[in-house]
Amino acid sequence: MNMGFRVFSVEKKVDPAIVDQFKEVVTPHISDNMNRIHAAGAELRPYHKEGKLVGPAVTVKTRPGDNLLVHKAIDLAQPGEVIIVDAGGDTTNAIVGEIMQRIAKKKGIGGFVINGAIRDSLAFKNDTFPVFAKGVTHRGPYKDGPGEINVPISIGGMVIHPGDLIVGDEDGLVVVPIDEAEEVLKKAQKMARNEEKIFESIEKGTVDRTWVDRTLKEKGCDLIDMPSLIGSGERK
Repeated sequence: MNMGFRVFSVEKKVDPAIVDQFKEVVTPHISDNMNRIHAAGAELRPYHKEGKLVGPAVTVKTRPGDNLLVHKAIDLAQPGEVIIVDAGGDTTNAIVGEIMQRIAKKKGIGGFVINGAIRDSLAFKNDTFPVFAKGVTHRGPYKDGPGEINVPISIGGMVIHPGDLIVGDEDGLVVVPIDEAEEVLKKAQKMARNEEKIFESIEKGTVDRTWVDRTLKEKGCDLIDMPSLIGSGERK
């Protein structure tokens, strides 16, 4: 096999029914329920007008500045799948632009995640087709290879296997491993319900803030000449 210049098929993907439910879940709730270590770095930001990115991953590892294998991934990807490209984080040359965006959108692809640069940024900014990237440049890509499709990749500390679930919104990107998706979904949904209860108590003025002083004292912090909420029954 020509290691470094190969194309694989995806053997397993997240259940479509689970994918649909993740469309209603925000990334902070997902991240919190994976101990906050399955998320991409803050440098990968959304460049589209609005809308959420949710779908199984088609992974691409390519030489910085080259998009030959990204073109092949667009041809292979099924509707709803997200093309995730590790281009080494280099922003010298763009990996995708408006032409590739239009082709992918027409095919029903779920979006792009580019660990590198894009160009034609106004076309992305004015559209709801999801794209996350590290930066923008006018310099175009090369089409020489090498690269690989559907191999494990790492972006911003986030390890992604083909078929894993990718979720992206205004707060960033998280990856949910295939075998953990259902459990993470349930935990995130529960967290959302609990948060709604907190919002209600804030509006009613009944939210309990005594945990702040309690935690400070447990950590050894001295509250000098400061009123304490602990034991006072005060709620703010």
